[in-house]
Amino acid sequence: MPVLVMKFGGTSVANLDRIRRAAKRVGVEVAKGYDVIVIVSAMSGETNKLVGYVDETSPLYDAREYDAVVSSGENVTAGLMALTLQEMDVPARSWQGWQVPLKTTSAHSQARIEEIPTDNINAKFGEGMRVAVVAGFQGISEEGRITTLGRGGSDTTAVAFAAAFDAERCDIYTDVDGVYTTDPRVCQKARKLDKIAFEEMLELASLGAKVLQTRSVELAMRYKVKLRVLSSFEEQSDEAGTLVCDEEEIMESNVVSGVAFSRDEAKMTLLSVADRPGIASIIFGCLSDAGVNVDMIVQNISEDGRTDMTYSLPTDQVKRADQALAELKSSGGLNFAELVIDEDVAKVSVVGIGMRSQSGVAAKMFKVLSDEGINIKVITTSEIKISVLVDRKYLELAVQALHDAFELEKA
Repeated sequence: MPVLVMKFGGTSVANLDRIRRAAKRVGVEVAKGYDVIVIVSAMSGETNKLVGYVDETSPLYDAREYDAVVSSGENVTAGLMALTLQEMDVPARSWQGWQVPLKTTSAHSQARIEEIPTDNINAKFGEGMRVAVVAGFQGISEEGRITTLGRGGSDTTAVAFAAAFDAERCDIYTDVDGVYTTDPRVCQKARKLDKIAFEEMLELASLGAKVLQTRSVELAMRYKVKLRVLSSFEEQSDEAGTLVCDEEEIMESNVVSGVAFSRDEAKMTLLSVADRPGIASIIFGCLSDAGVNVDMIVQNISEDGRTDMTYSLPTDQVKRADQALAELKSSGGLNFAELVIDEDVAKVSVVGIGMRSQSGVAAKMFKVLSDEGINIKVITTSEIKISVLVDRKYLELAVQALHDAFELEKA
């Protein structure tokens, strides 16, 4: 029988009533003739509670035991979902990561999937099981320890199962009814997209859109897994939600498909750094070693053998970056005049595969922001996106103005 993967996020399984509602959706797909693999997250808020227990018990915790604790939330949901389906006379059983077994690296709390053997689950399908309810977010290392895939890891689990089992489709059920041109809470004119290309979704996810985890989109693009984002709380049709697919499956693309943003950005500038080969490697190697995720980078024109280096980073990593650079300077590894920190900025981006074949997008974006009196601090571009750093107080204004200028409310 064809295989369908269905993933239910934390809000979709937040209590027993919602688990029953999700189980009914699974039952509908079983009745259509599918063997279904259901990937479940922990109940909404459960993972945060478990993380809190670990932090309170052991601030400098053993990452292996951290994974053992925080993965338990998904185990509870998987068991409850399987019991609910059994009460509906649907042959189902729960699977923990080690029972599949979903094999991962040993990088606890941020493991990566290495292999998903299909033999165990396929054997049970052959014996009459119709639904395999798999605990998302977790796997097992070569050493036989429970691992977790990082926040949002259940999305990645779902896509990986869809690839491994050559599923017809992977449906991601969440608390929104699809992918929008921007966040409807910021722009009332935001429109749900019927289809979006993998590359566009990947850019939107990495630039601040919270609908799908970035790694899950990367996997879907690599293995050509059709993704559909749906709401758990609305009636469904075969055309519901947003389909994330190959660019070739989209007949006509808008130049810009969406506006993404990230509020929690900061900007750092190293003033008067030596302009010589290897200096960037020293700076960003130091930040990498400190676990700082640098994004936009700009280097000024050199003057008298000195230059300024500007980059953006998440606000919650500013202290770590500041400390790492201060230690590097005191040790003599790097000489700079001053470190200027601005924690009151936001990143706004326009994304669209249509940019490849249409000029003038950057000029239009910059003029729109200029007309609104919004100063651009940093600019970066790729083939299908343009990102700018602006003062955070202008974030909503910038998003709304760009959404209007590119007429994203129109299909």
